[in-house]
Parts: sequence; C-alpha cells; structure tokens
Amino acid sequence: MRRTAMARTFEIGEQDFLLDGKPFRILSGALHYFRVHPDQWEDRIRKARLLGLNTVETYVAWNAHAPDPDVFDLSGGLDLGRFLDLVHAAGLLAIVRPGPFICAEWDGGGLPAWLFRDPATGVRGHEERYLAAVDAYLERLAPVLVPRQVEAGGPIALVQVENEYGAYGADQDYLRHLVELYQRVGLTVPYTTVDQPTDEMLAAGSLPELHKTASFGSRPAERLATLRRHQPTGPLMCAEFWNGWFDAWGEHHHTTDAQQSAADLDELLSLGASVNLYMLHGGTNFGFTNGANDKGVYRPTVTSYDYDAPLDEAGHPTAKFWAFREVLARHTVVPDEEIAPAAPAPALRVPVQRVRALSDALGELGTWRRGTRLPSFDDLGHWSGFAVYRTRLPHGAGGVLELGEVRDRALVSVDGRPVGVLARDSHERRLSLPPGEVLELLVEDQGRVNYGARIGEAKGLVGPARVDGAPLRDWEVMPLELDRAAEALSGAPGPRSALSAGPVLVGTTFDVASAPADLFLDTSGWGKGVAWVNGWPLGRYWSRGPQTTLYVPGPVVRERGNELVLLELHAARDSVSFVEGLRLGHTEA
Repeated sequence: MRRTAMARTFEIGEQDFLLDGKPFRILSGALHYFRVHPDQWEDRIRKARLLGLNTVETYVAWNAHAPDPDVFDLSGGLDLGRFLDLVHAAGLLAIVRPGPFICAEWDGGGLPAWLFRDPATGVRGHEERYLAAVDAYLERLAPVLVPRQVEAGGPIALVQVENEYGAYGADQDYLRHLVELYQRVGLTVPYTTVDQPTDEMLAAGSLPELHKTASFGSRPAERLATLRRHQPTGPLMCAEFWNGWFDAWGEHHHTTDAQQSAADLDELLSLGASVNLYMLHGGTNFGFTNGANDKGVYRPTVTSYDYDAPLDEAGHPTAKFWAFREVLARHTVVPDEEIAPAAPAPALRVPVQRVRALSDALGELGTWRRGTRLPSFDDLGHWSGFAVYRTRLPHGAGGVLELGEVRDRALVSVDGRPVGVLARDSHERRLSLPPGEVLELLVEDQGRVNYGARIGEAKGLVGPARVDGAPLRDWEVMPLELDRAAEALSGAPGPRSALSAGPVLVGTTFDVASAPADLFLDTSGWGKGVAWVNGWPLGRYWSRGPQTTLYVPGPVVRERGNELVLLELHAARDSVSFVEGLRLGHTEA
C-alpha cells in the first residue's frame, strides 16, 4: 500500500471538516468496487479526480465477501484493500460505509442470506445472533480498513455507521453497539450517519455523538435547513446527492435533467455544504447480485446500475459529467487534463452454435435432494439463482395447484409440458394443471429485498403446496449450479429452428477485431434469462425492459474464441448480436 510520508489527521470541527487542522470541503463520488470489473477501477477513480472530486465513497458488501459463514473473500474483484490503495495513489481520500446493512439496491441490502437461516435471528437490531455475526464481519474487515486510515498514512477519512437507519428502526442500543464495535476493532476516524432529511428519520437514525448527514437530490436549501436543526454544529453534508435513480424490471428508465441536477449541485455547494454524488459511476449488478424493493408489490432491480450517473455503466462521461465539472470548477480547482473519447463498441452478429434443453442437462448442473416437506432455497443453503422442484401429482388427475407463496417466479410444467408461470409481483399463487404424473417448477430468486420490512426473508417456494386442497408432501429439489452451464453445453447440437422453446441453454463462440473491448449484448429479441461471457456473469435480461442490452466489461473479452452462454427461459433465437452501446429506455410492463 502506498502511504504518505507522514500520518495525517481528519476531524470534524465546529464549522468544517478539518484535514491536518485546515478546513476541508468533501467533494466525493460514490463508486462501488463490487459493481465494477477490478481492471477498470483505476480508470473510474482517475475520472473522479478529473471531474474535480477529492474523495471516493464506497459501500462494503458483506454478502459478497462472505457467501458462506466460514468464507471471507478479499481476492480479485473483492480486493477492497487494492481498491482503496488505488484511491490513495490518485491523491484522493475515501469514505467507507461498511454497513452492516447498505441497501444500495444490492441483493439483501448486503446482509448475507445465511444470516437468517435461523428464523430467530434479528434484523438490524440489538439481537444476540445478529450482533455476533456483525461482530465477526467487522473483525474480519478491520485488517483491511484500520491500516488505511488517514492517521496511518492511508485514504480513509470517514466511516459511516449503518445506513439510513431512521427509515427502518430506532434501536439506539443497536447503533451504540455498532459504535463500540467500530472503536474496538480500531476505526478511529470520525463516524457519520445518513438519513433522509425528515425530522422523524434524522431523530431515529443516529446518536447524539455521531455526525449526521442527509440524503436527497433536490431543494438543497430546504433539506440542509432540516439537517441543521438536528446537527446544530459542524459541517453540513449531503452524503447521497441523488443525481439519478435506479430501475426496476417493467418500469421506465429513470433520468434526471443534467442542467437541473447541476443547478442543484451548484446551490448545494454555494451554501457551503460538502457532498457525495450518488452515484459518480453506478456500474453493474453482475450475476445474481441485484436487489429488490417491496412496498406491497415486489419490484426487482434491473442488471444495469447505470443510475443516469455522470459516468455511464461503461465508465464513459455523460452530459451530466461535463455539467457537473463546470459547476465544480466554480468551487474548486479542476485538473486540466484531457479525457480521451471512448472507442465505439464493436457490433457483430453471431449464429447460435449449441442448444440444449435444460431438462436434459440437469444431471450436470446439480444433485437432487429429497424430503417430505417443501423446502425454501434457504433451507437448502442455496442463496441465489435457480432451483428445480419436482413431485408426483396425486392420482394423475390434474387440478388446481395452490402455493403459500412464490419467491419469486416459477415456470410450471406437467410431464415436461409447459403449463404457466406463477409470479410474485402479480401475486399469482394458483394455476390449473392438466392431467399428468410429474409436476415440476423451475423457480427463480429474482433478488432479495434490500429495503423495507421484508429484509431477511427466505427465497424459493413457501408452503403449503396443495392440489385441489390435498397437500403435496414428497419433493425432489435440485439447486442449480449454473457456473457449470458452459460445460453442460459442450457437444450440444445446434438450433433446430429459428426459435428453440425454453428453458434451454444456448452457446456460441465469437471473435473480435481487437481486445480488450467493451461489448453490449443485445437481448431485445430474447425472452428472459441470464448470460455469461468467458465465465463472467453478465446478469439477467428480460423482455419487460427497460434494459435491452447487457454490458460486457472489456477486460473479459479476448480477440479469439470468446464463449457466450445463455440460460433462456422462454424462447431462444438462432443468432445473437452485440450492438454499439447501452440501451435503456421506456418499456411498458
């Protein structure tokens, strides 16, 4: 790790943040290391500096580092230490938000699903099982953070306690436990909290000894006045300046006017406040990492976390970048360095070379587990993705299938023939079945809830399961290990027609003229599924939109022999296309 020659100090003064005893205004941008390919971190950090920022902020995604209780991964794209070292090498400070809850439209809000396998475990409160796991998490994270604080010559100037807690609870004992934990593991820089600027949330989400900040995207004078009532001394800060928004499947793509956002930023800075742009660069919910909101209706977040940010999903400056840079130049010194224009992404069309029915590949994608009751994904220790549920129908006579709950989408078939879809977002739990012997459901976890009362809930099928009122008791369940999909496709035949009925695995290989090069997989002609390039999990696609391309990071791509694999749930075409850029737009549900 690169260090400065001397330790530095960072404090919260009566009016200002103080760096080495001198007033310092934080001009920060949010950049989540876990949403960006690690080979692209340095580029995104450099562009933060060229925008005129002096700080980079990131959440820490606990569940990404700890997919199981006995694992804590700090390698590759989870090498938080390397990310912070790159921030430091660029001459920037860092704000770290380790949670444990982060929201962030991220799967489960960053809380590991295994944490709630014991239903007695509390959620975001002073409960012993929950706190024991949180303690273990921070103790494992501390060796990364503690030596990278400013007083040790590193970049970390602030750490945040929890995240918008006032929107969830008011457990002061829980917050105090976190403060004492942060202190015990050696975090000595100032602590902050963030809440939306309402009297109720600011009062509930912090402690008297913690410095309060606010999250908002407009009307800065009004919002800062509310914050000042609750934080009578010290610097005012908008720790999440919402310059865009996230998207859910089936809804429109959210944008904010660049000039209006820039005017709001200018007003905020003219009032003397510090700021953290949320987001500077959103990145991508690769694989199965997207979260979901549930305020009565379940709404899973799309794969792209473009966020209409100053840097788009591929890291290219947008009109908002240049508008913000002009504003920042009125309040600070902006580096006079050029940003080279991005090369256009290559466009190409490739015939599908291999197609295999998912049902034929199951033996290579997992192992059947048998039981007399209906298990959830969590009962099986299967924390994301897909699983197949299978049972025999009583008397083979068909009838009405009724489930307690579907989390979150199930393709239903009888004797291998598609029957219909049961979907959580439309509250569908019943379906008429034709006569047959074997009932099968391919169930997708579309993202764990990251905001609201349903954080920590189990996934999969939730009982009871009945046909015409008679319980279904004997089940076989196979959690799918889709990282084996490419292997399962080897030797599979080509497509039999222009459309291959799903669920199917689809594969092809392709070359590009020069690599590495960003690509954008066109999914507009496909139904619903997930995709990989050279083993890198691009994420989910869905004809609902608004997203109709998947971003392929340039470092994943090689000149020859690239391998594309898709799991298509409905109907696969006979060719795939890569287009020139990201496509996000309005799509009717």
